[in-house]
Amino acid sequence: MLRRLPAMAHPDLIVGAEHFSDAGVFRLRDDLALVQTTDFFPPLVDDPREFGRIAAANALSDCYAMGGRPITALNLVGFPDRELPDDLLVEILAGGADKVLEAGAVIVGGHSVRDAEIKYGLAVTGVVDPRRLITNAAARPGDALVLTKPIGSGILTTAAKKGLIAEADLAECIDVMTRLNREASERMTAPGPEGHAPAHAATDITGFGLLGHLFEMAEASGATIRLFAGRVPLMRDALRLAEQGCVTRAHKSTLEHLGAELSADGVPPALLHALADAQTSGGLVISMAAESADAFAAALHPAGAVIGRVEPRGKYALFVSG
Repeated sequence: MLRRLPAMAHPDLIVGAEHFSDAGVFRLRDDLALVQTTDFFPPLVDDPREFGRIAAANALSDCYAMGGRPITALNLVGFPDRELPDDLLVEILAGGADKVLEAGAVIVGGHSVRDAEIKYGLAVTGVVDPRRLITNAAARPGDALVLTKPIGSGILTTAAKKGLIAEADLAECIDVMTRLNREASERMTAPGPEGHAPAHAATDITGFGLLGHLFEMAEASGATIRLFAGRVPLMRDALRLAEQGCVTRAHKSTLEHLGAELSADGVPPALLHALADAQTSGGLVISMAAESADAFAAALHPAGAVIGRVEPRGKYALFVSG
């Protein structure tokens, strides 16, 4: 659909809709640019405050993926106010405010509409020095890939909705989804001893799953990404539930979209489905020099994982092995 719309061109538009970037970037001056993004969705969990935290962390994540620092946010709300009490919405907004404040940003307003179901998220504005901007389009052959959060939120929240696990079994999942990507973003953009930031490229893992977002990075960078499936950290019970077919519909559309650009011979179907499954407020995947990757991953709290490498473009955009 984007190809059917007029292209946006401006000398100060650094990042627009091309390459499926995580956020748009507009230069204000040589050392300052705006990072702008938005996201919202229906509840994934029953607790309204936790839902607000998850939705806010998810929206903020796109700014962090670009190496930006969030400064302001606008609430985006759909709410059936004739069917549900206002106190429920207050709790959702309070949860969102918790995460915005943790990010060091402020909520400056928002907009609400009457809707048939609850929806909540943020429009986020951040800032970045254009010289330190990180995109998904500069992964280099020889780089290693670091993942900063485990995979499995789509599987576990789907299982909870189906009554296959108790809400209490979502504790790890909620912790992962509400955890900001702030630390990883700050570390990947901090100049090292030689003055260079560790990251060459980065993206956050959300609706297209790990495989879908790695494919976007490979395509944008003109490279092949080799993923070692057995090294990808999974949330507890995620693989067991995937083996039972408890995945979101997004995994199917992602695999269909990848088509002939994906090679995954020998990878168990359940694991492949988990890697393609939609994530909410997932971690960052950071492409960096291989010699720096292990130490970088270990320094994160909790520790990240080195899950793959970047290779010169070959037959496939994405090569997944055990």
